[in-house]
Amino acid sequence: MARKITLDFLKTEAASGAVLGLAALAALIIANSPLSGTYFAWLKSEHVLQVGPLLLELSVTEWIKEGLMAVFFLVVGLEIKYEILRGELSDPKKLATPVLAALGGMVAPAAVYLVVSNAMAGPTGGWPIPLATDIAFALAVFAVAARSLPSSLRVFLLTLAIVDDLGAIALIAALFSSGVVWQPLVWIVGLLLVGGVMSRFRKIPSPFWVLGFALIWYLTVLSGLSTSLTAVAFAAIVPVSERRRDGQSPLREAMHDLHPYVAYLVLPLFAFAKAGVSFGGLSLEQAFAPLVIGVALGLFVGKQIGVFGAAWLASALKIGRRPTGSTWLELYGVSLLCGVGFTMSLFIGILAFPGAIDSPEQVEVKLGVLGGSFLSAVAGALVLAVAGRRRKKLAGKLTDTGE
Repeated sequence: MARKITLDFLKTEAASGAVLGLAALAALIIANSPLSGTYFAWLKSEHVLQVGPLLLELSVTEWIKEGLMAVFFLVVGLEIKYEILRGELSDPKKLATPVLAALGGMVAPAAVYLVVSNAMAGPTGGWPIPLATDIAFALAVFAVAARSLPSSLRVFLLTLAIVDDLGAIALIAALFSSGVVWQPLVWIVGLLLVGGVMSRFRKIPSPFWVLGFALIWYLTVLSGLSTSLTAVAFAAIVPVSERRRDGQSPLREAMHDLHPYVAYLVLPLFAFAKAGVSFGGLSLEQAFAPLVIGVALGLFVGKQIGVFGAAWLASALKIGRRPTGSTWLELYGVSLLCGVGFTMSLFIGILAFPGAIDSPEQVEVKLGVLGGSFLSAVAGALVLAVAGRRRKKLAGKLTDTGE
């Protein structure tokens, strides 16, 4: 059952990669067309949500970042919890290599960024940007380029990306949740504790969890805390055990119901809102600014070094081993795909350099993320395609010799 859920997750994420790509391309085209003014004005426009006495007024950008992306982090949190309790992460031996690879894939990009930033006198505050891997885009490229490769590589990539996201969420909580208003935070902690106690009762209906998440999300926005943190915290209290009356697990039910909306609506909307870079008036100096180069090289160079190096070290030290049936060339191709940091990197970029969506820093973040992610996707696809052809050739030779 765990394998089926993992594969369903992979299929949805891979298929949504095409939608993400189209959304990002559409944003780039519109941002450089006569409609650019309308596009950027729409992102800055304020919209009010009022439900009884509850009132919020946020810009479209903020609604997407704090509202829709909270649902994304909820699904990520649910997936992390499920994998730890019932899935691939429940076996420590299977966990070691992708976890160490994920850690290496966070340390090395930060180091590359800081080296470039110091060498070029750039801003050092952008080091968390190239740390994350975009699950949807990476799996989309893998699905196209690695059809003949072992499915264990997909599981490795998914596990690594989940750990990667967990690390990114921890960084967001530690670095970008300043200026917190404590009174709403006290209510949030209290509600999470109540939810944790209630999760032990199997008769609790689904609306309880929906309303609970909505209330905690509202209080989080009022508190100034990152909604990503409380979304993952809420996911941790959603029960994984089946209800007695219908045999359904609230956690699996939520994953099943929310994941398509996240894959085909939330993430594409975020991509459409954040990938729009206007190249009008863009100078060569800005295109090769320290922030752009640092982020791009952090994703393209740092990720492959960190992920592949840590995986090799884990194998050499007998702490872990390669995914079943895979080769080092195939694992290197997957390591390259980990440099596709699109969605999460853009999200962290917003937090690292707060300001207008068309500010110089935001433009440079987008250029760096798009450049590094594109290079990683192309290089990873090429390496995996070569590895696939080698595997087919070897299989053909074995067939010809009768082995």
